[in-house]
Amino acid sequence: MSISASQVKELREISGAGMMDCKTALTETNGDMEAAVDWLRAKGISKADKKAGRTAAEGLVGVASNGKKAVVVEVNSETDFVARNDAFQDIVRNVANVALTTDGSTAAVAAATYPSSGKSVVDTIKDAVGTIGENLSFRRSAALTVNEGVVATYIHNAVSDGLGKLGVLVAIETAGNADVAQAFGRQVAMHVAATNPLALTSAEVDPAAVEREKAIFSDSARQSGKPENIIEKMVEGRLRKFYEEVVLLSQAFVINPDLTVEAALKEAEKTIGAPAKITAFVRFALGEGIEKEETDFAAEVAAAVKK
Repeated sequence: MSISASQVKELREISGAGMMDCKTALTETNGDMEAAVDWLRAKGISKADKKAGRTAAEGLVGVASNGKKAVVVEVNSETDFVARNDAFQDIVRNVANVALTTDGSTAAVAAATYPSSGKSVVDTIKDAVGTIGENLSFRRSAALTVNEGVVATYIHNAVSDGLGKLGVLVAIETAGNADVAQAFGRQVAMHVAATNPLALTSAEVDPAAVEREKAIFSDSARQSGKPENIIEKMVEGRLRKFYEEVVLLSQAFVINPDLTVEAALKEAEKTIGAPAKITAFVRFALGEGIEKEETDFAAEVAAAVKK
């Protein structure tokens, strides 16, 4: 099949590999972009371990908490300029507070009554488009709750209290000192912000992701020419390393890299004063997974001048 220049360009941006390697990868995989990334990785050519979605949407992530429950929401705008607008920040802050009164699901928050307007969150945000002068949208929300313990929050790149570009929630079940657990939970939330783990435990990693990594490791190991029994051990070792990189409890704790997060939790139990368990986490990075159409600004200006 014919491979276009735009396909080669896209694969280069994703993988960091050279033009000819990208063209070969696409040819070998019949133009399948994801398979081409895996082909490059198996050959040891790709500089990127995973496809990173371009983060293009602007706006803010907001968090709100009452101790045993916390929520995180994302409201998008077209430009970062609007994200610094006080009126827009008030909207995001209010949406987070509204979310705290619901189960935290996106559908429930969207339909919940917004304070002062008497309308739903979605309708109120639509009304604000005319006032703020930009397209706005409520994208998503999530909540974590504990029966006993705390849900810690963290906002990275904060522009105001509880508002920023990245928000994290971490739930810790414990009967111990809530303030100490909250402080440790915030450290774990900072860790999650920095490392972006795929799952809390190895059992929770998407089986499809595990099989994909295993296939890549196997293909790469076979190129060494070693016997199958040695290859199997090599793949097992690579998978262990994979889990250490993507599983929260198995990761080296950014606050103290000599400990895993799980080991750091055990240490923290001494000051918390009771057994503690991290039960869940949520991480929202602004605009992740959304692609904004790229435009040629110079061409736009030139076209405007001609009108």
